[in-house]
Order: sequence, then C-alpha cells, then structure tokens
Amino acid sequence: MNHDDNAPSVPPEPDAHQPSDPPPANTPAPEQPVGEVVDLEKARLARAEPAPAAQAEPDPETPVAVDGPDMAGPDFLTRIMSAKRMPVIPAWLRSRAELETAVKWATRHYGHLTAYHLWRSPLYAARLTVQAPRGAARFVGGTLRWVSDAEGQPLRRAVVEQEDAAKYLSLSRQRDGRVRWRTLVFTLAMSFGLATALALYVLAPAWLQMVSLGTVVLALGAVGTPADAPVITRAVETPKAQKLTSDIVLRALGALGIAAINQAQAKGRDGFTFTAPITRDGPGWRAEGDLPYGVTVTDVIERRDKLASGLRRPLGCVWPEAVPEEHTGRLVLWVGDQDMSKAKKPAWPLLKAGQVDLFKAVPYGTDQRGRWVDVTLMYISGIIGAIPRMGKTFLLRLLLLVASLDPRAELHVYDLKGTGDLGPLERVAHSYRAGDDEEDIQYALRDLRALREELRRRAKVIRNLPRDICPESKVTSELASKKSLGLHPIVAGADECQVWFEHPEHGKEFEEICTDLVKRGPALGITLLLATQRPDAKSLPTGISANASTRFCLKVMGQLENDMVLGTSAYKRGVRATMFAWGDKGIHYFVGEGADARIVGSVYVDAPTADLITLRARKLREAAGTLSGHALGEEPETEASSSYDLLRDVLAVVPVSEPKVWNETVVARLAELRPDVYGDWGAEQLTAALKPFGIKTVQIGRRDGDKVVNRRGITRADIAAAIAERDGNRDAG
Repeated sequence: MNHDDNAPSVPPEPDAHQPSDPPPANTPAPEQPVGEVVDLEKARLARAEPAPAAQAEPDPETPVAVDGPDMAGPDFLTRIMSAKRMPVIPAWLRSRAELETAVKWATRHYGHLTAYHLWRSPLYAARLTVQAPRGAARFVGGTLRWVSDAEGQPLRRAVVEQEDAAKYLSLSRQRDGRVRWRTLVFTLAMSFGLATALALYVLAPAWLQMVSLGTVVLALGAVGTPADAPVITRAVETPKAQKLTSDIVLRALGALGIAAINQAQAKGRDGFTFTAPITRDGPGWRAEGDLPYGVTVTDVIERRDKLASGLRRPLGCVWPEAVPEEHTGRLVLWVGDQDMSKAKKPAWPLLKAGQVDLFKAVPYGTDQRGRWVDVTLMYISGIIGAIPRMGKTFLLRLLLLVASLDPRAELHVYDLKGTGDLGPLERVAHSYRAGDDEEDIQYALRDLRALREELRRRAKVIRNLPRDICPESKVTSELASKKSLGLHPIVAGADECQVWFEHPEHGKEFEEICTDLVKRGPALGITLLLATQRPDAKSLPTGISANASTRFCLKVMGQLENDMVLGTSAYKRGVRATMFAWGDKGIHYFVGEGADARIVGSVYVDAPTADLITLRARKLREAAGTLSGHALGEEPETEASSSYDLLRDVLAVVPVSEPKVWNETVVARLAELRPDVYGDWGAEQLTAALKPFGIKTVQIGRRDGDKVVNRRGITRADIAAAIAERDGNRDAG
C-alpha cells in the first residue's frame, strides 16, 4: 500500500538499501490490511501545529481549519452603544411643518364631518320621526316576548315532541320563574315610567317636555330603522387601501421571480427577515427588512411592476428603497394609500404670497409621504434630465420662479426649445431668449461671456474683502444685499442645453464657459441650471455633469442616461429613474441638499399661475429697484463683444518672423492694441479663450543670459490654421 509521506499517523517505509531479516521459510505471507488504526489525539495535534518552511506542499485532500478558535463576541456595552434607537417623539411631531399639516388636515376633516351632519340634521330628525311608530311596535313586541320568555318556546316545543316529561317539567318551572321575575320588573318599570311622564307633564316647563318627547320619538325611530336603510349618510368616503401585513409582503416578494427568495420560501422559510414592525408612515405603510444573502435592493427595484402586482396596488403607490447607511440587502418598502401622481398635494407656500432668500432652503415639492422637500438655489449648479413630456421644462420653470421671488436675483433665461414655456419669466429676466436661431445663439454667447467676466470680477472683490466681512471667501446673503459690492445672486437657466454644446461653431466655447460657471460659480453667487431631454456625453459634457452638485432626474430610458444625470454608479446603487412610469409626470430623483437621492413630486404650476407669480416678482423688483436688462426693455450691447476677433487680433500682434511667442508677450501686445478689451487679461485667460478653438499652449524656451527660460506660449501657425478652418466652415454653412 502506498502512503503519503506527509501523513502524520503513518510510519515511514524502511529504506530499501538497509538490510532486513528475511521471514522464515514456513511463515505464511501476511494478508493485505484493509485499514489502519489512527491515534486521533496525535492527528489533531499534528494538524494544529504550523508546518515548517521547508515542508512539502500539503495534501489537497487534508482538511484545513479556517475558522480558528472560538472568540467571544462584543460585550453588552458595545452592543447597546451600536444599537439603533427608535425615536421617542415621532418624526411628524418633531417637524413643525408636518405638525401644522397634520393639524390642518384633522381640523378640515372633522370640521367637514360636523358641518355635513349639522346641515342634514333636520332630515335625520324627519326620518326618525316617520320611523317612530315602527320603532314603538318593535319595542312593545320585544318587551312582551321578553316578559313571556318567548325565546325558550322552541326548546320547550322540542322537548314535547320528544315526550320527555321530566325535562318539560323542569323547563316549565324555569319558565314560570322567569315570567314572574320579568313581570315584576316590567310592572315596576311601567310604574316608574308613567310616574316620570306624569311628573314631566305637570311640573316640567314646556321646553323640557318637548325635549323629552323628541328624545323618545327619535329613540323609537332609531329602533325602527331598517338595517339596510341607515338614517345617517357618509360624510367622507375613505379610500379602501388594504392594510399592509407581513403575509402580503412575503407574497409579493415571492412573486418577483428572484431565485434566492423562491428557494427559501419553498423550504418553508420566509425569504425576507423583518427588522422592524410594519407601521403607518404618513399616508401609507412602511415595511423594513433584510433580503436573502446575495439579493440586493436593486433586484427588487428592477421588478417594481411585479411587486405592485403582488401587493395588488397601483404602480404609483409602491416605492421600494435602499437604506444608504446599511448593507445593500436592506429593503425599505413604502406602500401609499394613493398613487403619488394622483394624490392631492398641499398648497405651495409661495403660490399666492411671500418672497424668497435664495441662500435659504425653499420647498419646491413633496416626497411620497406628502412631506415638503426643500432646495437651496445658491452654492449649487443643477442638471435636469428626462425624456420628453415628463415635466422637465416645468421643473426648470418652477426653480426659476423660485429665484424670481428673491428681488435681488438676476435671471438669465434661455428657452432653446422655442415653445415659450419659459415666457412668463420674460418680465423679470435680465436676459431672455426663446429659440435657437443664429441671433439667439449669438445673444446667448455674448451673455455667457459677460457672465464669465462677472465671475472673474466677483473673484477679485471677494479676494480683497476683509476677513471679518467675508470669512469663508464666498458670497453670503448679507454680502448679496450690499448693492455697492455687486454680489447679488445670479441664476441662469437653459432648457434643451444640448443646442449650445452641439453647435458646430460655438459649441466648444459654450462648453468651456459653462464648465467654468459650474465649477467656480456657486461660491461666487452664480447658479447655472441646465435641462436636457438627451442626457448623454454630447448634451452634457463631462466637465459639467461631473461637477454639478444638484441633480434632478425624471424618467429616463437607460442606465447611461440615468448615470449621466444622477452621477456615476447611481444605477448600480439602486437610484434608478428608469422605474418611473409614463404617468409619473413631475416625479423625479433629487440629489442635493447634502442628502441621499430622494423621490420628489414637484409642485405643478401652469402657465397662467406662473404669470401671476412673475407679476408679483416684478412688483418686488420695482419696489427694490432691481429691475434690469431685458425686463426694462434694454438689450445688451453687441459691439463690446463682437467688434473684435481674438484670433485675428493675435495674428496681428504676432508677426511672421515670430513662429512661437510666450503668452505674456501676446497679452501685453493685445492690451496695447485694445486696452478696453484686453487690458485686464493675463496669460491664463488667453489660454482659456483660445481653448474653444482647439489651440493648445506649448513650452517655449528663450535664452536669458546664461540660462534658458521655459514658459507657456502659442504657435502662430496654429492661429492661422484655426482662422482658416473657422472661416471655411462659416463659408460652407
């Protein structure tokens, strides 16, 4: 038998070269052993000892201990310190807004009930009066049957048919006793009732007699009311939403077709472990628990339509969510009483009155539970993405309406779709254009160039302010209110922004300016909001989509569009705007305000209502003296932005004899050529201005005495080639 040399319980075979005594001649040959005796204790010790470095590779069939010795778990104090404590006071009581909403709802509800029944009380009284004779007959008949022990008559009749004399005599004696006792009670009650009625007739005032008589009549009418014709009608028809139970949740999860859940339920297990009781959460039910190992919340979100079918609820009522601070298998299932898109929303606080401080949070929509969700339009750059007809433009208009209610805010509004959906904002906008004609593109380009110059001016102002006035090197509400500084809020919004970035001639410049505004604008009081129905790399350049801090994503069709708006890997984390249905107009994922992605239904403001809001906003601006630009009928000067050609100016100051020139030299010559345009330019600004034309800077060495100095510069041939390409494209167009 061959043995493994590493087996600790098997002795080694003798060396073949060593002499051994031959067996006796008459000794029979030993039988082949069928097994061997192993010392288990030695085997355990041998497995526990670490193998020496020079030892050969272990036998793959030998089991290896991987769990190690038993170790004590966390102590009691550690467990309670890491325990999740449920709030003592419910969330709706801690929020003043939610408490006010609940109180208003309860007041309206019970006030409606009271008014409804008070208005119909004469009708109720008439019905009861008509039914009083029937009630009197029922009362008399019932009383006589009770006194005569009529309920025992069927039993006594059955005993007579059985001819059981002993039982009948027993039942008869029992009946006689009941009748005597009930007759006495009836006599005393009648005597007391007649005496009371006589006393009321003789001694009581007329109003008390009428009240007593009316009470008796109404009571008899209630007794005479048929079971299928109640007197009092319903004042409120409550929704017939089924209570969410554990059985319903498990049934719905089992219908999703997820293998791990189905296998667990087939073996008699639940396939879902509840970590908290199912409770009411706003206008719906909340269930929370752990999915089986290997199943993620995204697996459930992908099957939201099947989940709604399993729960027997409309799709807009069913909202599975992940818990960001927990593992990816922790599911929170919220099931509303009504479809989110059809549920009545509370009145928007800014609908009829009020103004806004853009540096503070403002409600703009509600979540599934009907709670207000706030947005702060300062210190952000925002992206709105969706497929057509899902409410993208209305959401952009709503945010711009919010901005218009801050009389300090300067609005730059661009409706590149050209349908006029943003038209109500024209009366308060500093810059406004609707359409994508060439003059509209030129207008927007000049305006964005001016915004970039304003951004640079603001940076210098902030840099030179004392630390006690501007400690955080950013625009604040207090600084924005100081007109002398010129740091008022600026909000620019563009619908169908892909028109800018895909423009054949100016697309790169639009991209470069907007990227700069997205990156540096928030700290300097400039907010850029871009909306597109084509959220891809061309419509939303990477420099913009990667730096926008606030995202609004309505329904999109695929993972790429989802992640372009909501951020890389949002789809894998379960934040999927693809799950929204076609009827979920205005419902979107909102990422911002320092919180994880939330589902929000924005406030619906139609065009006539938007007109009323902007009229109010214009009055606020007139009172504050902040109307400007387009709202006053003024148009921006075109000469300052279009009277010079940067490329030709550079070519004019760089002669043919200088094939390569430092940026500092070019900027100095440009300042001499046009001091009103290039007077404040630096080398970096020249680099940024040439970038949209595809011109890159290069390292240029110049000898300065005994050493060579390398600086960034441009090549004249690149400038000439860019002019030729641009003019050629323009002629072709």
